[in-house]
Amino acid sequence: MTKKLLYILIAIPALLFTACKKDYLDTTPTDYYPSETVFTSVANGWAAINGIHRSLYIQYDAQDQGGQGSIMIMNDMLGEDLVMTAAGNGWFNATYQWTMHRTSSATFLKFSYLFYYKVISNANMIINNINGVPGDDTEKKNIRGQAQAYRAWAYLALVQQFGKRYVAGTANAQLGVPIVLDATTTGQPRATVGAVYTQIVKDIDSAVINLDGFSSNNSHISGKVAKGIRARVALAMQDWATAADYAKQAREGYVLMSNDEYKLGFNDYGNREWMWGSHQNSEQTTYFYSFFAYMSANFNSTNIRTNPKAINSALYGKISATDVRKSMWSVTGADVPVPSGGVKKAYANKKFLAASSSSSIGDVPLMRAAEMYLIEAEANARLGQDAAAADALYTLAVNRDPAYTRSTNTGDALLQEILIQRRIELWGEGFRFTDLKRQHLPLDRTGANHTAALTANVLQVGADDIRWDFLFPQDEINANKAIIQNDI
Repeated sequence: MTKKLLYILIAIPALLFTACKKDYLDTTPTDYYPSETVFTSVANGWAAINGIHRSLYIQYDAQDQGGQGSIMIMNDMLGEDLVMTAAGNGWFNATYQWTMHRTSSATFLKFSYLFYYKVISNANMIINNINGVPGDDTEKKNIRGQAQAYRAWAYLALVQQFGKRYVAGTANAQLGVPIVLDATTTGQPRATVGAVYTQIVKDIDSAVINLDGFSSNNSHISGKVAKGIRARVALAMQDWATAADYAKQAREGYVLMSNDEYKLGFNDYGNREWMWGSHQNSEQTTYFYSFFAYMSANFNSTNIRTNPKAINSALYGKISATDVRKSMWSVTGADVPVPSGGVKKAYANKKFLAASSSSSIGDVPLMRAAEMYLIEAEANARLGQDAAAADALYTLAVNRDPAYTRSTNTGDALLQEILIQRRIELWGEGFRFTDLKRQHLPLDRTGANHTAALTANVLQVGADDIRWDFLFPQDEINANKAIIQNDI
């Protein structure tokens, strides 16, 4: 990737991406402070980390570009569990139809690519400079650890989008994404998928060490969150033993939310089950860029009024009547708290609620303890450790459904039960595309409430289809001659 001379985010940055080639080559981004200004104190180091936190939920170029929340929507729009009920006002339609990520000139494609490399760029500057700052060594370790975790997290997202899936036991010599670890203006070639994962593991393992015992508010990456990211990485690498181990370590000490708390709208990072989230206060509203401007049931946006998001009807049918999650969607749509003038659609979502119909404010969930139970259960099932898998699943499932009894399934039947629970529990939180890709599963939207018209007839995509790999943005191809485009 052609890199700018990298500057660190301070306070509330304005990360503005433009469509021209100059943006990839510009060496003086606006609203950044040079490293020699930032790395003079530990306090400024914390400000730099806070800048990365803040970059996860700000307004970028277009209305559908609101940070990580927007990419979470994209990931689920590419799956089968999130259903568009109408064309609405057009946002995310191309994603739902599997054309956005395969159009090199698409603005959202470029946003996704640049978003993660912005995180990496600023993490690089912190990692490469914080040790030389005068101040408390423990604080510097915590700052460095968070930056390392962010870099690992961002590279994991990029390689899962632009590279082919990791296959355990092979060389993984297929092309991934450029690895950039310092400030350079030289175009970098794509590293192999294996090399990218090696760097990810190196970073997140260092982060786990540097963040050992560190805890803060849930917008920061704690030692537990770093272990959660490590579990995600291991899951993608089919390293089941490591995934199970780190998922268990990550969720220890967290309490699953009550059924009453489950119904409160998934908008509060102070929820005792949340491990990591983007917190948005009343002075930081992102208006129609917000995750909740598209995914909530109640915010008064054109997209919500005309295109409420629904669950796959076949998946909904698998939820027990005594499960609190059954109440997160409405079969008829009649009891959904739609904004004034909004339509009511079958199987519409009530899981996500904005602050009010006039405010799209809400905290975005980035990691919950429930996910860790599901990783632990899946990994143990794949290891053939049925008892451990059933135990982990039971803890989560009986919390959601008091009538649930410990599973007596074994082998593949147990694994499939766990995977169904994962789809239900993490609906709308941005996991489905990568879950399908990492498991080498096809997309299958048939037999449910998807329509040929809204999906542009993209109801099935084979597991080996080239469309599972995002194209690189054309601006990057034009600016970086070392980049090889994915198959078109």
